[in-house]
Amino acid sequence: MSVSFVDNSPEQGLCRDCITLQESATVRRCHACGSPRLIRHRELYTLSLAHIDCDAFYASVEKRDSPDLRDRPVIIGGGKRGVVSTACYLARIHGVRSAMPMFKALELCPQAVVIKPNMEKYARVGREVRTLMHELTPLVEPLSIDEAFLDLSGTERLHKAPPAIVLARFAQKVEKEIGISVSIGLSYCKFLAKIASDLEKPRGFSVIGEAEALEFLRDKPVSTLWGVGKSLAARLEGDGIRTIGQLQTMDEDVLMKAYGMMGQRLYRLSRGQDNRKVEPEHDMKSVSAETTFNTDLSQREDLVPILRALSEKVSRRLKTYNLAGRTIVLKLKSRDFRLRTRNRQLPDPTQLADRIFRTGLDLLERELDGTHFRLIGIGVSDLSESDRADPPDLIDVQATKRAVAESAIDKLRSKFGLKAVETGYTFAKSNIAGPQVPPDRDDEP
Repeated sequence: MSVSFVDNSPEQGLCRDCITLQESATVRRCHACGSPRLIRHRELYTLSLAHIDCDAFYASVEKRDSPDLRDRPVIIGGGKRGVVSTACYLARIHGVRSAMPMFKALELCPQAVVIKPNMEKYARVGREVRTLMHELTPLVEPLSIDEAFLDLSGTERLHKAPPAIVLARFAQKVEKEIGISVSIGLSYCKFLAKIASDLEKPRGFSVIGEAEALEFLRDKPVSTLWGVGKSLAARLEGDGIRTIGQLQTMDEDVLMKAYGMMGQRLYRLSRGQDNRKVEPEHDMKSVSAETTFNTDLSQREDLVPILRALSEKVSRRLKTYNLAGRTIVLKLKSRDFRLRTRNRQLPDPTQLADRIFRTGLDLLERELDGTHFRLIGIGVSDLSESDRADPPDLIDVQATKRAVAESAIDKLRSKFGLKAVETGYTFAKSNIAGPQVPPDRDDEP
C-alpha cells in the first residue's frame, strides 16, 4: 500500500495498526481505526537508521508453536543447574531475567514452564526475520540471532514511503507471516536507535531525534552508554560521575586524560555523537559449542566424552559453512563460576573433529587439578575458507588415517543420521544437560 505524506511538522503522526497518517497532535486514538498505537515525533519522516529486536525471542517462538503456553510464564533454559536463556514478559514481571541461575528464576516464578533451548528452530526463525529485513534494505547488520541494525536511507523511492512507515509495515508483516513480534527503535545513529528499541517493549516503536538527544540522555546513568560495563561504571562513580549529563559538561581532553580513548567515546556518546555505519553481515569470527552439566565434574573419564561430542558439533558447523580455523579455544567454568579460557594455535587451519578434540584434550588435561567444573566448551577461531585446511600429515601417519576415517563417518551420518556411527569417546556423554546460554551470532547454527 502506497502512503502519501507531507513535510514533517509537530502535528504529524502515524497509526501503527492501519498505517494512517495522523494530522492532529491532540487526538489519543487513530481517527481511522480507533487504535491507541500512535507514533508522533517532529523527525518521524526524516530519520532512517533503525534497530530491530525480536521480543523475548526464544520464548515467543515457543509460545507461537504451543498456543496453550500463551497465557503462562515461560522460561527458556535447561534444568536447575543451568541459567535462563530468555524469559517471556509474564515471567519477567516476577523478576526473572536472562543469565539468571535457573534455581533463582524458579524461586521467583515457581509456576513457570521451563523449556530446553531449541537452537536449530530459533536460528531458522531468525533467518526468516532477517530475510524480511533484507527486503527493506541491503544494509542489514545482524548483532545476534534476533536483532539487527538497518539503514534505510535512500530507500524512500523504492518503497514509496519514508522509513518510519516501511518499518511499521515490517512489524505487521513479521507478526502475520512469522507469528512473533518485534520492537523498533528509529533514530539518526546506532547508539540511540538501540536504546530506543528497548523503551516500549514488547511491540514497541520508539523514536529519538537529533534535536532531543542531549536532553534525552542528560538524566540517564552512565551505564546507558555503549561500552560502559560494571567496571567502568564503578570507576566513573568513584570519580563522582553518575549521569550522562555530568559527562556533557566535561571537556574531551579532560576525559581522555582520565580514561584514555574510552574518554573520547564517553565525550561523543554523551552528546549523541555516533558515526558508526551499518556494516552488512560481519564475517564469522568463531564457531563454538558448550554445555552445562547436571552435576559438577572433575574427572577425566567424565569430561573427555563430553569434549569429544562438542568437538564433533563444532566440526559439523565448520564443514557446513566450508570454514576452518587455526586457533582452538577451550572454555571451563568452575563450581564458583570462575572462567578459564585456554587456546592453542595450529600450524594449519582445521575443520576436523579429531584435531579439534585432541588439541582441546591436551589443553583440558593441564587443567585437571581437582577443580569441579559446571561447564565446558570448545571452539575454533582465526577462521578462513576450508580449501587449505588439514593437509596430509607426513609425520603422523595415524592422523592422516583418522582424517580419512572421519570423512567416511561424515558420509554415513549424512545418509543415515548423526547416531549412525559413534566413536568410543562419545558413548558416555549422558551427563550433558544441553546448552544453557544462547550462542552468540558467530556461533549461530
